[in-house]
Amino acid sequence: MSRTIIVSNRLPVNVSKRDGSLHFSQSMGGLATGLASFYKSHGSLWLGWSGYITSKIDEKKYITERLNKDHMHPVFLTRHQIESYYEGFSNNTIWPLFHYFTEHTVYDKSTWEYYKLVNKLFFEEVKHIIKPGDTIWVHDYQLMLLPGMIRQEFPDVRIGFFLHIPFPSFELFRTLPWRNYILEGILGADLIGFHTYDYVRHFLSATSRLLGLEHTLGKIHMDGRIVKIDSFPMGIDYDKFANACNDQYVQKEIDRITKNLQNQTVILSIDRLDYTKAIPQRLRAFEIFLENNPQYYEKIKLILVAVPSRSKVEHYQNLKIEVDELVGRINGNYGRLGWTPIWYLFRGLRFPILTALYNVADIALVTPFRDGMNLIAKEYIASKTCHPGVLILSEMAGAADELGEAIRINPNDIESIRQALEQALEIPHDEQIQRNQEMQSKLKRYDIHRWANDFVGSLNEIRDQQLKATAKLINTQVRRKIVDHYKKSSSRLIFLDYDGTLVSFQKSPDRATPDSQLIQLLQSLASDQSNEVVIISGRDKETLDAWFGELPLNLVAEHGAWLRETGQKWTTIESLKQDWKKDIFPIMQLFEDRTPGSLLERKTFSLAWHYRKADPGLGEMRARELVDTLSYMTSNMDLQILEGSKVIEVKNIGINKGRAALKWIVRQEWEFIFAVGDDWTDEDMFQVIPDHQYAVKVGLSATKANYNIRKTHDVRTLLNALIGDSTS
Repeated sequence: MSRTIIVSNRLPVNVSKRDGSLHFSQSMGGLATGLASFYKSHGSLWLGWSGYITSKIDEKKYITERLNKDHMHPVFLTRHQIESYYEGFSNNTIWPLFHYFTEHTVYDKSTWEYYKLVNKLFFEEVKHIIKPGDTIWVHDYQLMLLPGMIRQEFPDVRIGFFLHIPFPSFELFRTLPWRNYILEGILGADLIGFHTYDYVRHFLSATSRLLGLEHTLGKIHMDGRIVKIDSFPMGIDYDKFANACNDQYVQKEIDRITKNLQNQTVILSIDRLDYTKAIPQRLRAFEIFLENNPQYYEKIKLILVAVPSRSKVEHYQNLKIEVDELVGRINGNYGRLGWTPIWYLFRGLRFPILTALYNVADIALVTPFRDGMNLIAKEYIASKTCHPGVLILSEMAGAADELGEAIRINPNDIESIRQALEQALEIPHDEQIQRNQEMQSKLKRYDIHRWANDFVGSLNEIRDQQLKATAKLINTQVRRKIVDHYKKSSSRLIFLDYDGTLVSFQKSPDRATPDSQLIQLLQSLASDQSNEVVIISGRDKETLDAWFGELPLNLVAEHGAWLRETGQKWTTIESLKQDWKKDIFPIMQLFEDRTPGSLLERKTFSLAWHYRKADPGLGEMRARELVDTLSYMTSNMDLQILEGSKVIEVKNIGINKGRAALKWIVRQEWEFIFAVGDDWTDEDMFQVIPDHQYAVKVGLSATKANYNIRKTHDVRTLLNALIGDSTS
């Protein structure tokens, strides 16, 4: 039976040692809490660190056996690994950078090396437990290299990755020295999930600008795979929080808290003590509120719960001091005998106390500077089934997209927070209930189970699409068939596209010169008396002459405008006009001037505007503008506009690779025909290849070819196999 293996930095269980004995308790992290119910109900296996550091073999064995019984598998880390990988690179580099706190970001090569090392350790543990048919679901920023490592060793395994924190804009992400390694690691997954579409957009921008990967509708074609990037707003265990007020233990805590509050209006703030949460800003806003609203003295209380976090890190120590001083100042300035405006708790809370606070709170103040999702906001709304309440929510939290009925604020605007508090206090109970019910209906529909099932379902869908895309992929059996057919044939016709087929795409179209191995391969193919080899390219004839003029090859330039048979001179496929260039050239030259990095190539019978080196966003926008402009200008001319890979080309109508290929195809009954290309300009060639022969498209995109091959390297491997088998 196939399993889902969840991999995260921490397990949902925390192991500690007290009084000489090992103790197992539930972890407090948001991921562990959120996924615990899904993991238990779906028979999953969870792999991660237990929080316990030991070098003792007997303790490791005991912990492993104990956790295995609950379908968990531990990864054991040393103290130094935790300090460098987790506290170092993960939380001193990735965490602040991805939350837009560049002033706290540390770029330390040694912690990066440990980040790679620990990701490798996690991979080794995955390798030990993985079975055929398993699905691997990797979570969060501590393990961004892991999907790529798994993919390299297990190319056919189903892999999902979910990032629970924001993915920053390209301008921030590009500052990371190891940015490409991070992207390539994440792209090892089949499905990559984020909480919001903003993060999806930022990730796609980074892959396009840094790796040159194009995407269509959130899908990237790379290394012969389809990778889907999508948003999945994480839900909560809605029923657990909605029904909490009916639990006897929760009700007991509600009664105790209510008695202590003595009918005061309650504002609740719960968060980890982290600089991304804007806790000091909340306190300053509350201070201004008290200053402007003395009528609420002794009638209102802010319950501030700050859960300890990374207490050894200087930034967090300073934050703790700042919060302590603000609480002390506000309580000192505005407190009265028997009343303090702030009730301050610096600790974590058990579920009964947490949900009791949610229930009694009249207002929840959730104002992070930046947050991947923020489940506290959702938990608060879900808990308001017995008592109404108002949510004040930062527009920078991922949850803000879903909870539109909350009062939204900019966390940098303290005055707006103060105004939101006043607004929240004036909202009638009926309106509070109506707002909450609308948000509750969304949270109930898309709860943690729906979120997890949606992600896993999408992962299965993308894998099905990959399988369909690979149905025409040249496998070992097909390759053997092609080689055997080639070997038995005495008359062979071979069409070879150049860019993207025989050589990989480069940043610039003028840097793809053939290497010595390719020249030797073509020499061997063309020297066989049974072979007629045709290089059929969009390149100009001067370039093809310079590269291949000395080889016994046929050449086709400018997508079929020029032909040169072996040992003969160049001829045009028909009499072509060039007078149109005087009108079109200035327009395309203007786009070259307005688009830094672009290049206008002037061929004999065509003009080609390349934008591979331009900024991807600007290039795509200019390309659309250019096509629109050219379409209008050429509407009454015998011209066609070709859109290739990062290139717009204008040429005479009727000139294409299919027409050029027919010049050779109709000459005789060929026993073996093979045509390979990667671009949509090659589709005309594929269309004229007889069905029983071999038209091959590089990549997995839709095609008229009857076969696909993954990448350039595989094309060369196949051609070398033809030579080897035919001469053996």
